[in-house]
Amino acid sequence: MGDPDVLEMVQEEERRAGSEERFFEDLSSRESSFLISEEPRSAKRYNLFLRRRLMFKKDEQSKDSIFFRDGIRQIDFVLSYVDDIKKEAELKAERRKEFEQNLRKIGLELEIEDKMNSEDGKTYFVKIHAPWEVLVTYAEVLGIKMPIKESDIPRADKIPFSCMLGPLKLPRNVKHPHAEYFTAQFTRHRQELFLIEDESSFFPSSSRNRIVYYILSRCPFGIEDGKKRFGIERLLNSHTYSSAFPLHDGQYWKPSEPPNPVNERYTLCQNWARFSYFYKEQPFNLIRDYYGEKVGIYFVFLGFYTEMLFFAAIVGLACFIYGLLSMHDNSSSTEICDPEIGGQIIMCPLCDVMCDYWRLNSTCLASKFSHLFDNESTVFFAIFMGIWVTLFLEFWKQRQARLEYEWDLVDFEEEQQQLQLRPEFEAMCTHRKINAVTKEMEPYLPLCSRIPWYFLSGATVTLWMSLVIACMVAVIVYRLSVFATFASFMESEASLKHVRSFLTPQITTSLTGSCLNFIVILILNFFYERISAWITKMEIPRTHQEYESSLTLKMFLFQFVNFYSSCFYVAFFKGKFVGYPGKYTYLFNVWRSEECDPGGCLVELTTQLTIIMTGKQVFGNIKEAIYPFVLNWWRRRKARTNSEKLYSRWEQDHDLETFGSLGLFYEYLETVIQFGFVTLFVASFPLAPLLALLNNIIEIRVDAWKLTTQYRRPVAAKAHSIGVWQDILYGMAVLSVATNAFIVAFTSDMIPRLVYYYAYSKNAIQPMRGYVNNSLSIFLIADFPNHTVPSEKRDFTTCRYRDYRNPPDHEDKYFHSMQYWHVLAAKMTFIIIMEHVVFLMKFLLAWMIPDVPKDVVERIKREKLMTVKILHDFELNKLKENLRMNSSDFAKHLIIQENKVHLAKSAT
Repeated sequence: MGDPDVLEMVQEEERRAGSEERFFEDLSSRESSFLISEEPRSAKRYNLFLRRRLMFKKDEQSKDSIFFRDGIRQIDFVLSYVDDIKKEAELKAERRKEFEQNLRKIGLELEIEDKMNSEDGKTYFVKIHAPWEVLVTYAEVLGIKMPIKESDIPRADKIPFSCMLGPLKLPRNVKHPHAEYFTAQFTRHRQELFLIEDESSFFPSSSRNRIVYYILSRCPFGIEDGKKRFGIERLLNSHTYSSAFPLHDGQYWKPSEPPNPVNERYTLCQNWARFSYFYKEQPFNLIRDYYGEKVGIYFVFLGFYTEMLFFAAIVGLACFIYGLLSMHDNSSSTEICDPEIGGQIIMCPLCDVMCDYWRLNSTCLASKFSHLFDNESTVFFAIFMGIWVTLFLEFWKQRQARLEYEWDLVDFEEEQQQLQLRPEFEAMCTHRKINAVTKEMEPYLPLCSRIPWYFLSGATVTLWMSLVIACMVAVIVYRLSVFATFASFMESEASLKHVRSFLTPQITTSLTGSCLNFIVILILNFFYERISAWITKMEIPRTHQEYESSLTLKMFLFQFVNFYSSCFYVAFFKGKFVGYPGKYTYLFNVWRSEECDPGGCLVELTTQLTIIMTGKQVFGNIKEAIYPFVLNWWRRRKARTNSEKLYSRWEQDHDLETFGSLGLFYEYLETVIQFGFVTLFVASFPLAPLLALLNNIIEIRVDAWKLTTQYRRPVAAKAHSIGVWQDILYGMAVLSVATNAFIVAFTSDMIPRLVYYYAYSKNAIQPMRGYVNNSLSIFLIADFPNHTVPSEKRDFTTCRYRDYRNPPDHEDKYFHSMQYWHVLAAKMTFIIIMEHVVFLMKFLLAWMIPDVPKDVVERIKREKLMTVKILHDFELNKLKENLRMNSSDFAKHLIIQENKVHLAKSAT
């Protein structure tokens, strides 16, 4: 860059490019006017002239080049647009012209590629380069930290048994692509302090595109309706520009060739975005350097969550294996399957009129399957998961603190997130007031202007959550409607002949209802996503952090109700308010309330949880992998109409899918909803952590693959934490203790078995023998009301049903027996004890584990001390140099004055 010949060439190229751009703009406007006035011959003549004019040096330009035509100035950002022949064409052209003029005034350098050079022959590309003076100015504005000295603190990479984890490790140059440095906020007036070897590579590409986007988001493009309009987002929303994106630094399938810089995209694809590397650690520093801290911290969180799931999955799998091995020793299922016990117990009909009596042993297989998830290990696993979730959140706080230090994010929130205003907020504000922090005038929106939108927002969220509840009730009505049909042909004469089947009416109805509920969930979620984003924009949040927090609250509340409402219904409501054969409860006085299987509702909760959780994860991965791949293939197929044209780097990226500002938001939301399935209902399904672990191993590589190969490069952004999601995780962790305690107490059959074992068993050798008969009450068939009695007449006098009620010969017949109150008291006692034990252990662990590790605290102190020392030495040396310069100038001044006096005397 210091060669005079090169500088002269660059200056000449800039002058030529500027004249060409003005020529192209004038020619494009003339071409548009010809198209509008429908003069095909003139348009054809100008197109031919333009095509020939723009073919200069085309053979010298590589399709992988990320530079201007001079091969020196790197492209930091690209805008694209298509000529619009509608009424707003002139307005859009005027906006673009003024916007680009203002960008040049700020100092950015632009180069325009005409549409005739593009593959589709329609798209213009505006390439943007930020020169050194612009970069240093806005690096200071944004408070970007840059290296001042190589760090003398050794890396904290040594972990126990690291030699055994060798196959999981990445090469050192991939894991740590750069040395560690002491850093300080960049200042133009202290450039000598920073380690600037090459101005073109001093700022990483992620910082460069972040700076350029900051300028684009605040650059004005005119005054409309008496208000100053600015920001690239407004131009994109009005379709003045069709896209705005930073370039990938090369192809993902091959390394770049000189003079292009090192292809970090290729390195990421080879060491991160490959499914064969599913067992490898992730190159977090390289992800951060290429995509920015906000994307990097998401993958750190997802990787840490997946590592912690490994321990929960092992314990859950062990509990499942225990249930599998003890299945044949389970006394309850043995009695149910025994022809002499379960085969002789006649159960009351499952629905009115249409349903027949049935024998208990027809649910033999279902009772064995229930034991897999409802056994002695259920309580242990519920308590373990309460401790696990505490350890996960506490260790994540430590990991996050370490990350803040390593990525120079300490005190970032005060510097960035709270002070940067959204361009949309600035554009909508007509009032101004003094900021209490900066003491400067800034835009201000009165609360009275926001209140109507807040009311609309709250009403919309409430309406959609009510709609979810209504849909769940509709699914319940479906289950009640088809239950009688299933029961009528599944529990017919065959059931009275000891035929055993896993597909009981309850299980069959639960399977079909769960699938239907999952489809309804996806449909509601599709529409609500768009409505919530629109409403959040209308609230006009002040900062990007406020915008994301508001949208997060809306989306999470809705999805919490959407995904979990059916599970809460099965766990805590189904089968709890059924009544008894002589006096059933009815929904809307039409449909009889659903009953649980004789083994309890835990199997149905497991089924519901498995279908929704697995279906969501499979659907999500297919959508994330196939959807962008198909769209990109179709977009490239449509764009490449002129195969003889150069398919340039910016055109290749233009044809990729857009990641969007909310791309990470949906990734976090997906992970948090999965976290809810793993924690809230894990007592009913110990394999949930294993399913989540397998999904996340695939999810990490799918996200890496699509981000590296199928999406445009997102604009780099900083973030020091996972934000509001951390508070949501803490809330779900607390709620999970209560839900699992209630599941064990009221949904599982564990407490009734324990009460029978200790209080009602009369067999000292086999204490659980007789439990099934004890858990079923007796009903006199003659007491059936006429409108509920089965149509088939049987010679039975009594039938059994699941409840603790007095027999027909008791003076308080069909009232709850004393055993019912004993069981209820035991359930409440268990809930209180379990919650107190788990919460006590959570608080102890949270108190014992520090939020910031001791070594990180020491490193932060060391870096602050060294930074202050380096800055002090720099200022001191600069002061000494100034004093030396000033003393030298003063001595020269005295000599000059003495010479003048001497000359005056000589002349006299």
